[in-house]
Amino acid sequence: MGIREDVYYEGGPHIGDLIINVLLGFTVICLPLTVGAIVRALWLRYRITNRRISVTGGWMGRDRSDIIYSEIAKVVTVPRGIGSWGDMVITLKDGSRLELRAIPKFRDIYDYINDKISPKARSASGALGS
Repeated sequence: MGIREDVYYEGGPHIGDLIINVLLGFTVICLPLTVGAIVRALWLRYRITNRRISVTGGWMGRDRSDIIYSEIAKVVTVPRGIGSWGDMVITLKDGSRLELRAIPKFRDIYDYINDKISPKARSASGALGS
Protein backbone atom coordinates (compact mmCIF):
# COMPACT_ATOMS: atom_id res chain seq x y z
CA MET A 1 0.00 0.00 0.00
CA GLY A 2 1.28 3.48 -0.92
CA ILE A 3 1.69 6.52 1.25
CA ARG A 4 -1.63 8.19 1.99
CA GLU A 5 -2.20 11.59 0.40
CA ASP A 6 -4.93 14.01 1.41
CA VAL A 7 -6.32 15.74 -1.68
CA TYR A 8 -6.94 19.48 -1.25
CA TYR A 9 -8.03 20.20 -4.82
CA GLU A 10 -8.63 17.98 -7.81
CA GLY A 11 -10.15 19.21 -11.03
CA GLY A 12 -9.73 21.17 -14.21
CA PRO A 13 -9.46 24.84 -15.09
CA HIS A 14 -12.21 27.34 -14.22
CA ILE A 15 -15.20 27.20 -16.59
CA GLY A 16 -15.15 31.01 -16.88
CA ASP A 17 -11.85 30.80 -18.76
CA LEU A 18 -13.53 28.65 -21.42
CA ILE A 19 -16.66 30.81 -21.62
CA ILE A 20 -14.78 34.09 -22.05
CA ASN A 21 -12.37 32.64 -24.61
CA VAL A 22 -15.20 31.08 -26.65
CA LEU A 23 -16.95 34.47 -26.70
CA LEU A 24 -13.69 36.11 -27.79
CA GLY A 25 -13.37 33.44 -30.48
CA PHE A 26 -15.98 35.20 -32.55
CA THR A 27 -13.20 37.62 -33.44
CA VAL A 28 -10.64 36.05 -35.76
CA ILE A 29 -7.74 37.51 -33.77
CA CYS A 30 -8.68 35.57 -30.61
CA LEU A 31 -9.12 32.15 -32.25
CA PRO A 32 -5.78 30.81 -30.90
CA LEU A 33 -6.87 31.78 -27.36
CA THR A 34 -10.17 29.98 -27.90
CA VAL A 35 -8.47 26.80 -29.11
CA GLY A 36 -6.12 26.93 -26.10
CA ALA A 37 -9.05 27.29 -23.69
CA ILE A 38 -10.88 24.35 -25.29
CA VAL A 39 -7.80 22.13 -25.06
CA ARG A 40 -7.31 23.15 -21.40
CA ALA A 41 -10.96 22.42 -20.61
CA LEU A 42 -10.77 18.98 -22.21
CA TRP A 43 -7.43 17.63 -21.01
CA LEU A 44 -5.89 19.78 -18.25
CA ARG A 45 -6.31 18.48 -14.69
CA TYR A 46 -4.78 19.64 -11.43
CA ARG A 47 -4.31 17.56 -8.28
CA ILE A 48 -3.00 19.32 -5.20
CA THR A 49 -2.37 17.15 -2.16
CA ASN A 50 -0.54 17.49 1.13
CA ARG A 51 2.53 15.87 -0.51
CA ARG A 52 2.70 17.18 -4.09
CA ILE A 53 1.25 19.16 -6.97
CA SER A 54 0.39 17.13 -10.08
CA VAL A 55 -0.56 18.61 -13.43
CA THR A 56 -1.84 16.38 -16.22
CA GLY A 57 -2.19 18.03 -19.60
CA GLY A 58 -0.90 18.22 -23.13
CA TRP A 59 -2.55 16.67 -26.16
CA MET A 60 -5.08 14.06 -24.99
CA GLY A 61 -3.79 14.50 -21.41
CA ARG A 62 -0.62 12.51 -22.04
CA ASP A 63 1.85 14.72 -20.13
CA ARG A 64 2.14 14.71 -16.37
CA SER A 65 4.28 16.85 -14.07
CA ASP A 66 4.68 16.14 -10.37
CA ILE A 67 6.47 18.47 -7.98
CA ILE A 68 7.01 18.19 -4.26
CA TYR A 69 6.82 21.20 -1.98
CA SER A 70 10.48 21.05 -0.90
CA GLU A 71 11.57 21.74 -4.51
CA ILE A 72 9.60 25.01 -4.80
CA ALA A 73 11.64 28.23 -4.76
CA LYS A 74 8.82 30.71 -5.49
CA VAL A 75 5.10 30.90 -6.32
CA VAL A 76 3.63 33.89 -8.17
CA THR A 77 -0.08 34.40 -8.80
CA VAL A 78 -1.92 36.53 -11.34
CA PRO A 79 -5.68 37.08 -10.90
CA ARG A 80 -7.90 36.83 -13.99
CA GLY A 81 -11.61 36.81 -14.67
CA ILE A 82 -12.34 39.65 -12.23
CA GLY A 83 -10.53 37.63 -9.57
CA SER A 84 -12.73 34.54 -9.94
CA TRP A 85 -9.79 32.48 -11.12
CA GLY A 86 -6.10 33.01 -11.64
CA ASP A 87 -2.83 31.75 -13.02
CA MET A 88 0.03 30.51 -10.88
CA VAL A 89 3.69 30.14 -11.85
CA ILE A 90 5.72 27.83 -9.62
CA THR A 91 9.48 28.25 -9.90
CA LEU A 92 11.56 25.30 -8.76
CA LYS A 93 14.99 25.41 -7.15
CA ASP A 94 16.62 24.28 -10.42
CA GLY A 95 15.11 27.31 -12.19
CA SER A 96 12.43 25.45 -14.17
CA ARG A 97 8.87 26.71 -14.03
CA LEU A 98 5.47 25.08 -13.93
CA GLU A 99 2.53 27.20 -15.06
CA LEU A 100 -0.95 26.48 -13.73
CA ARG A 101 -3.54 28.34 -15.79
CA ALA A 102 -7.12 29.28 -14.92
CA ILE A 103 -7.14 27.75 -11.43
CA PRO A 104 -10.47 28.07 -9.61
CA LYS A 105 -10.23 29.37 -6.02
CA PHE A 106 -6.60 30.24 -6.76
CA ARG A 107 -6.22 32.42 -3.64
CA ASP A 108 -7.22 29.52 -1.36
CA ILE A 109 -4.98 27.13 -3.30
CA TYR A 110 -2.10 29.63 -3.12
CA ASP A 111 -2.55 29.90 0.67
CA TYR A 112 -2.54 26.09 0.95
CA ILE A 113 0.64 25.77 -1.13
CA ASN A 114 2.24 28.69 0.74
CA ASP A 115 1.75 26.84 4.04
CA LYS A 116 3.67 23.84 2.65
CA ILE A 117 6.75 25.56 1.18
CA SER A 118 9.92 26.63 2.95
CA PRO A 119 10.10 30.01 4.73
CA LYS A 120 12.65 31.23 2.15
CA ALA A 121 10.31 30.33 -0.72
CA ARG A 122 7.38 31.86 1.16
CA SER A 123 9.18 35.23 1.44
CA ALA A 124 9.94 35.22 -2.32
CA SER A 125 6.36 34.36 -3.28
CA GLY A 126 3.24 36.47 -3.76
CA ALA A 127 0.92 38.08 -6.23
CA LEU A 128 2.36 39.71 -9.34
CA GLY A 129 3.25 43.29 -8.57
CA SER A 130 3.39 42.86 -4.80
